[in-house]
Amino acid sequence: MQALFLSAAFLVGSCFLSTARADDAGEHVVFPEGTELELLFTREVEINSGLTEGPAVAPDGSIYFTDMPFGLDDNTHIMRYDPATGETTLFTDNAGKSNGLAFDAHGDMISCSGADGGGSRLIRWNIETGEGETLVDNIGGKKFNSPNDLCIDSHGRIYFSDPRYIGDEPRELEHQAVYRVDTDGTVIEITHEVEKPNGIVLSPDERTLYVGDHNNGSERLDPTAPPPTPGAMKIYSYPLDENGLVDGPRRTLVDFGAEASSDGITVDTEGRVYLTSRRLSRPGIMVIDSDGNEVDFFATGPENQSGSFDDVVGIPSNVEFGTGDDRHSLYITIKKSLYRVQTMAEGWRHHEWGPR
Repeated sequence: MQALFLSAAFLVGSCFLSTARADDAGEHVVFPEGTELELLFTREVEINSGLTEGPAVAPDGSIYFTDMPFGLDDNTHIMRYDPATGETTLFTDNAGKSNGLAFDAHGDMISCSGADGGGSRLIRWNIETGEGETLVDNIGGKKFNSPNDLCIDSHGRIYFSDPRYIGDEPRELEHQAVYRVDTDGTVIEITHEVEKPNGIVLSPDERTLYVGDHNNGSERLDPTAPPPTPGAMKIYSYPLDENGLVDGPRRTLVDFGAEASSDGITVDTEGRVYLTSRRLSRPGIMVIDSDGNEVDFFATGPENQSGSFDDVVGIPSNVEFGTGDDRHSLYITIKKSLYRVQTMAEGWRHHEWGPR
């Protein structure tokens, strides 16, 4: 989630859907030509600003996602969309400032709860009871900045990004880094060779970690400070060894330049990487191979927009594949809504769900 570039605006359905489709030119390997977005949910409750985020597929095939406000007055809602019925229901209206979500092999949901009143922690949620408990909130006794996004490997270890975009809580950590929570609760730093880490995902073989660097320059710690100076807007890959630790130099796969970079990231069974491209010049889902070459693109809004983010449309925040009979569906959060698009791909799972 990039707070500086995100603000509240309802999407105009007819205008939006007329521009949301697979590019008509070129050969498509993921998105069938002419494929369009299907609107599944738009926020109706009166909560302040914010956006939808963090879609995650549950063992029963339902899609959980966050509906995040900005500021201290409202808590994040976690919603549940059921592909079987088409209904969206409220899971909890008290999720702190939860952003990214993921399900572990036991069927528990893990959320990244950020700063701005969220406690800067990871929360484990019991889907049956709706109860959440803090999993971790510090490393070496120092509070996290603002956990943002996460992925879980086949060993049950949780990799997560820890930037700071919003919130006036004091920072205790020197770096904005990527961490891992091991199954015994130990937290280790994976890398701080990144300015402001955001989206994060593992390759199917778990030997590459992909991280989005979205440095909008803002931490919102001092409202009297001069305007922020943006930094890196890039997608990196980090080679991992058999222990899941960085083992070699970082590679830059995509450099968005001065434009907004990617937010949420996912992968498919072929190892292709799905980036939520937040560029005003070309918003959509950008699919790249492991070397950073673009292999397909799905536009979620018109090209070459201008103005504030209150005015622009179709800027995606996160993506997730469905499972089972819904495995070809790609779910996309955009502004205050949840959408779905059909693909010719399948999402990758690093674990099978089973008993605890």
